[in-house]
Amino acid sequence: MGKILVLAEKPSVARDIARVLKCNQKGDGCLIGSKYIVTWALGHLVTLADPEVYDKKYKTWKLEDLPMLPKKMELVVIRQTAKQFNIVKNLMRQDNVDELVIATDAGREGELVARWIIEKAGFRKPIKRLWISSQTDKAVKEGFENLRPGSQYNNLYLSAQSRAEADWLVGLNVTRALTCKYNAQLSAGRVQTPTLAMIVQREEEIRRFVPKDYWTINANVNGFTVQWQDRNSGNNRIFDRNRAEEIVSKLKGQTGQIVDVQKELKKELPPLLYDLTELQRDANRKFGYSAKKTLSIMQKLYEAHKLVTYPRTDSRYITDDIVPTLPERLKSIAVGPYSEHARRILRSGIKTSKRFVDNSKVTDHHAIIPTEQYVDLGSLDSDERNIYDLIIKRFLAVLCEPFEYEQTTVKVDVKGELFYAKGKIVRSTGWKTVYGGFGKMSDEDEEEEQEQALPEVKKGQTVRLVSIKAVNGKTKPPARYTEATLLSAMEHPGKFVEDKNLREALETSSGLGTPATRAEIIEKLFDSFYIERQGKEIVPTSKGIQLINLVPPDLKSPELTAKWEQQLQLISKGKSSASRFIEEMRGYASKLVSSVIAINQSFRHDNLTREKCPECGKYLLEVNSKDGKLLVCQDRKCGYRKRISQISNVKCPECHKKMEIRGEGENKTFYCICGYRERLSDYEKRKSEQVNKKDIIQFMKQQEDVAINSALADALAKWKNS
Repeated sequence: MGKILVLAEKPSVARDIARVLKCNQKGDGCLIGSKYIVTWALGHLVTLADPEVYDKKYKTWKLEDLPMLPKKMELVVIRQTAKQFNIVKNLMRQDNVDELVIATDAGREGELVARWIIEKAGFRKPIKRLWISSQTDKAVKEGFENLRPGSQYNNLYLSAQSRAEADWLVGLNVTRALTCKYNAQLSAGRVQTPTLAMIVQREEEIRRFVPKDYWTINANVNGFTVQWQDRNSGNNRIFDRNRAEEIVSKLKGQTGQIVDVQKELKKELPPLLYDLTELQRDANRKFGYSAKKTLSIMQKLYEAHKLVTYPRTDSRYITDDIVPTLPERLKSIAVGPYSEHARRILRSGIKTSKRFVDNSKVTDHHAIIPTEQYVDLGSLDSDERNIYDLIIKRFLAVLCEPFEYEQTTVKVDVKGELFYAKGKIVRSTGWKTVYGGFGKMSDEDEEEEQEQALPEVKKGQTVRLVSIKAVNGKTKPPARYTEATLLSAMEHPGKFVEDKNLREALETSSGLGTPATRAEIIEKLFDSFYIERQGKEIVPTSKGIQLINLVPPDLKSPELTAKWEQQLQLISKGKSSASRFIEEMRGYASKLVSSVIAINQSFRHDNLTREKCPECGKYLLEVNSKDGKLLVCQDRKCGYRKRISQISNVKCPECHKKMEIRGEGENKTFYCICGYRERLSDYEKRKSEQVNKKDIIQFMKQQEDVAINSALADALAKWKNS
């Protein structure tokens, strides 16, 4: 009887699948059972060939050799993981293997990992697909009972392959063109360049911004505060100081009349479930995690702990078939801080609605929710616990009742000027109970309107202005991007587009990149030194700003890139042609190279140091990486790097910010931005003295305990003997 070969994406996932399929015998790079052989990739084992594979002349980067447009893209085995590829290939060629099950990640990239290996190994036998949303034993078992034909995912593979080839054609050609033309390490890409352009555009808006003074007028009447409002525009800001002062002096000590009291019962529905982008946003706002870090924690919760469903999803809804599993999922999370909420929902019965159960809004994977696996909170580290907490609270919130409150709006007329106040009385905390009575995090740049407790008031009632004053404020520049707001902008780039029809089309497409790739794109911008972090804010470097001024205009455009992403989605659904898309990309790559050659500008390194590269003699550049400062060689071919400082976890004793560590050997010194400095040797000495003091205090306490205990023992002995 023939065997079925199962191909997983990673060894850890392969081991879990092998356990369920009872493949207990260890083989070389595989696990063997009576019916199945489970093997694995190590991420990608096969990739698109480098330019020099097509023509030896491409080994040297020359402007005149561009564009590079191979007639057919070739696949090559990645050298570092060639051993595992050969193991997989030999297993595929075994006579007793009749069928293959693709068990890589159930998404576009996972499909590509498997299909490229299959193509390069020349496997021609039947293929089936395991498509699951969680890695629990139950999900794996059910998945193998309901395997789907591999052909069902041919369009997904075409879409993945088109994405990879488009990035090769655009990225490699433009990167070589820019690098050769300006003799600097410059790179550009189909998604990374428009993303960088948004960051640079925001920085330019901030630099051009001139703050304006404005005034708001607040008054106190009958024990509550009211704010002035323009009768025509509804605006509460006055940009003319004289006008503000005139209103204040005209109304001082005057009486007014309540002209309107509106009481309205309002409902606030729970927020939707998490997709990956929304989760990355909240994790960045609340914990300062980068998008990449959140994804990596999610992978652990999904693969190792099996506590959450597939992370790389772009849907915030679940499908009908998940509804019967909700009670079991609630029981599995009814521990610790979630116990009371989960049990309350189970007791009152689960009520579902189109608000979060909608088959039409789920493509490959539903929203991120907990699995039916029982959770041991003690097995999670603090980062995993933080992300798990976000997911569970959101899951519980969605299953709760709305937050209900009565909002009272009072309008007061004083000598023809209009004032208003808002008050809120909570009728039912509903889903907000899960968050301790507070809602989910609001966007950092949203200004919340001040609510207050209002006394009982009636229309027509006379009120006296006890005090009135004009409060000065200044308009603020647009906020710099954080990773949270940058992810939002990448997901909805429509506001950066002037064409109304295109903007509407963009809002319905996936935006720049996909939930699975956005974190990687942001990291690439950091690693290329185009952007750097200042606290939570993202700031473009001089290199990033210059690059955006050098690249052809339409490569900076979010609309073009988002349109491509839309086309890739259509290819995955079989509604658009992959070959036509690639032909378009070939033409576009040629056009971009011509544009770069035609640009008449120069690139200047303004982070040049006076230190020469020990390998090629050129002056080194000082750059800020995510975890400190580096010296890097300006010559792309040299690639020399030297670390000059590292951000440590040691906090400054004066301002409590993390300090940098610079120097080598005995000269290693902590530097803080507040000006504090301390040699590493002095720090270690200070710390050991602190430890010694603690040890002495602890020792003395132990001695006291011993003395008390022995005195007590003596007294008891005397009492016993007497």
